[in-house]
Amino acid sequence: MMSRYAKQHDSDQAHIRSLWVVIVLLAAVCVGLWWGWAQSPKYIRLHYTPQLGQGAIVRINEVPKVIVYGFALYIFQQLNRWGQDGAENYGENVYRLQHFFSDAYRAELLADLKVRSRAGELTGRTRSLAEVPGRHFDDRRVQALGEGTWVVWLDVRIQEHMDALEVKNTDIRYPVRVRHHDVDPEMNPWGLVLDGFAAEPKRLTDEDEAVPPAQTSHRQERTQ
Repeated sequence: MMSRYAKQHDSDQAHIRSLWVVIVLLAAVCVGLWWGWAQSPKYIRLHYTPQLGQGAIVRINEVPKVIVYGFALYIFQQLNRWGQDGAENYGENVYRLQHFFSDAYRAELLADLKVRSRAGELTGRTRSLAEVPGRHFDDRRVQALGEGTWVVWLDVRIQEHMDALEVKNTDIRYPVRVRHHDVDPEMNPWGLVLDGFAAEPKRLTDEDEAVPPAQTSHRQERTQ
């Protein structure tokens, strides 16, 4: 009888030890799952191309060229929209759109604002900017430089008036640099910023091609 009791006791103790092993393993798995959940991104950004009806493969944080172009045009257009008075609207736009600029480009804009204000160039001046007719998005207008950097060639028409008198009506090609900058999704849902110009803007002439040829000489000129 004592021998049977001893064997049953040993069996129960072994079973209890095996249960403790299972409990410890489950606890370790739970800790691992919690850690993975805690380290996962709070925001996942998916960029959808306009031609979804044709089918598309969407990858997390991969930015299609059409999205980069649309961002560059929209923000640059908003920056250059002085609806009432450039002396007020230019500075207001820089402040309102500051989360869509790199620190370096924002500093350039503030310096430009200061110089123009001192020279009296902004008072009473209105400005609008729009794409040159027939020169819309094309894959060749966006060049990926790698490491989350692109150059976007915008062919735009700038019109300016002073006291209802037109003082400028010019077509210009701007090589705008765009960078991936996913810092504050609440303030910048695009995850992109304008970072100045990759080269000097140029006035368009009749001899200029409707779509700029691929240019591979541009490189990243400064870091964020």
